[in-house]
Amino acid sequence: MCGIVGVLGAEGAPELVLDALKRLEYRGYDSAGIASLVNGGIERRRAEGKLRNLAGSLRAKPLLGAAAIGHTRWATHGAPTEGNAHPHIYGGVAVVHNGIIENFQELRAELGAKGHVFESETDSEVIAHLVQDAMRAGCGPRDAAAQAFRRLRGAFALALIFAGEDDLMIGARKGSPLAVGYGKGEMFLGSDALALSPFTQTLSYLDEGDWVALTRAGAEFFDSQGQSVERKIETTSVSAAMIDKGNHRHFMAKEIFEQPDAIANTLGAYVSPLRGSIELPRLPVELASVSKLTIVACGTAYYAGCVAKYWFEQLARLPVEVDIASEFRYREAAMQPGGLAIFITQSGETADTLAALRYCRAQGQIIASVVNVAESTIARESDVVFPTHAGPEIGVASTKAFTCQLTALACLAIGLARARGSIDADEESRLTRALIELPRMINLALAQDHLVSELAHDLSKARDVIYLGRGLNYPIALEGALKLKEISYIHAEGYAAGELKHGPIALIDEDVPVIVIAPSDALFEKTASNMQEVVARGGKVILFSDAQGIEKIGSYAKASVPMPAVDPFLSPIMYAIPIQLLAYHTAVLKGTDVDQPRNLAKSVTVE
Repeated sequence: MCGIVGVLGAEGAPELVLDALKRLEYRGYDSAGIASLVNGGIERRRAEGKLRNLAGSLRAKPLLGAAAIGHTRWATHGAPTEGNAHPHIYGGVAVVHNGIIENFQELRAELGAKGHVFESETDSEVIAHLVQDAMRAGCGPRDAAAQAFRRLRGAFALALIFAGEDDLMIGARKGSPLAVGYGKGEMFLGSDALALSPFTQTLSYLDEGDWVALTRAGAEFFDSQGQSVERKIETTSVSAAMIDKGNHRHFMAKEIFEQPDAIANTLGAYVSPLRGSIELPRLPVELASVSKLTIVACGTAYYAGCVAKYWFEQLARLPVEVDIASEFRYREAAMQPGGLAIFITQSGETADTLAALRYCRAQGQIIASVVNVAESTIARESDVVFPTHAGPEIGVASTKAFTCQLTALACLAIGLARARGSIDADEESRLTRALIELPRMINLALAQDHLVSELAHDLSKARDVIYLGRGLNYPIALEGALKLKEISYIHAEGYAAGELKHGPIALIDEDVPVIVIAPSDALFEKTASNMQEVVARGGKVILFSDAQGIEKIGSYAKASVPMPAVDPFLSPIMYAIPIQLLAYHTAVLKGTDVDQPRNLAKSVTVE
């Protein structure tokens, strides 16, 4: 959520900032702006809406300068207007801010009593006033900034520049990510490596509570106590070339079709094809001694956790609790020391998930994360990381990140089951072989794209849609409904098929399409009976099943989409593909902003 870029280099810094902000569009935003040091003062350009509006403002009135900061804002405090857009400037201090300052009203009242006049409705503006207030009292920029940071309560990543200070940029972080990039005679700040990838691949990451002073000669880091500290300089593999759409109309389409490769890359981290076994990263505890798993995540990642619950309980015979991070962090769950807590996140920066991780750490849990960004805060704060190698995911709606999360969790479930002795070597080998075949089977599922796109024509006219699934595929029904809601804006709900008679069946009529996910597994006959109940009440069914399932009940459906037959264990990964395609094509027909749907952001770094 939101994005920060800072460039301290040569003339033309504002254009570099604008270019970098384009790589942060995937985070979601509703306004944008840039501020630059010009002739000893600060100038800025801001615009409501998309970056093209800001680019138009810069064409109409170019912005010069060799030091600039920029921001894509997602409105939290104050409407998404130009006046509330960042950067905020007061008395020679310009600031951009990701996060929420929880005590801004208290600070604003204090500063207002001193004569400060505020121009915006935002919490962020108070930062510039607070720093300037300290400078009026005689502090230099560095000391003033450090003093201000200690007054802030909440979550933030910040970048500041100062009038008359052409060789200084200050950044800070608490609960929101910030990276420093190193160039030759130039330095950079960014919300993530992707923003800085065209400029440098040499980075440092601020630890929690850090602040940093940049000059063109380098970076000086300070911890939350103001002590000078060293932070590791490392090389990232993120490349700007990774964010090209290729031949696809949208990033979401590109990312759906990247799933065979992404899943193969993820499997490469866990599968030993020659031995037909799973090789997991070493945990700081014996897998066989784990007595309980706690899985915490948000959104689509939460549904990945729901699938994993079935896997861990059925294969490893291990009790599992799955919780939504925003609920878990506040219910003060009782936890026995020594349990294993798994946190699932694409970005590794989700605020609620990170807060839940820190709670579990305090409760004596071993911390594991399934994460796509190896340099993220959650990855760095975990005892062990189970990486997903999905590559950058630009579309807000998660696709390849979701199936790679499932792939990593499937490997973990198999490895854990083998370590606990609940499956033998032959069963491990059989399941591993099925995993190895998965990328090829996903390609076969993607070959049904044309058929799914035809079904989207009728679906795009619906006001309400129901998804049904059982067992491992109940969470996929939930995910299918979420995908349709978030990018097409059609109301949809996912249900466990066995719950149909406990209320949802009242919604069935000829105007409510029902998506049934029914692979030929042990629960197929049960799901088929539920589908019959829908048909008997005039419901129009779209059936996703394999050839065997379609042969049995396909004649009752309005339309059927054949899926490759896979081991039932892997059906959630397989059946995620057609529901993604269905949501995508429906959204395209409705003309929505597929990659950046309204009101949504890619990385939710505040509550």
